[in-house]
Amino acid sequence: MSEKEESKIPSMFTMAKNFAADLTKYIKEGAPNVSAENYQARLDACASCPFLIKSNMRCGKCGCLIEHKAKWKTTNCPDTPSRWKSEIMITKREHETKRNNTTPRD
Repeated sequence: MSEKEESKIPSMFTMAKNFAADLTKYIKEGAPNVSAENYQARLDACASCPFLIKSNMRCGKCGCLIEHKAKWKTTNCPDTPSRWKSEIMITKREHETKRNNTTPRD
């Protein structure tokens, strides 16, 4: 892959569509973030990715800013989903259901 190909990012429309989809899921699930250790591991994984545009820390696959997207527990690497270590995630609905089922009764 040439230097020029590496620095090419998706169109503005594609980047906006990708970001909107990820942001919607993130908000819908209650805005969960990964741990500090997992965040650093995700950034480290991106550092060795051929699609990383290092000049602005943007993903060449989806166009998102890595420093933000890597924090969101609801997102995966757009190239290789297993590149980012997963954390067990409980959705907002599951959390509320669990909380409601464990509330002490009078």
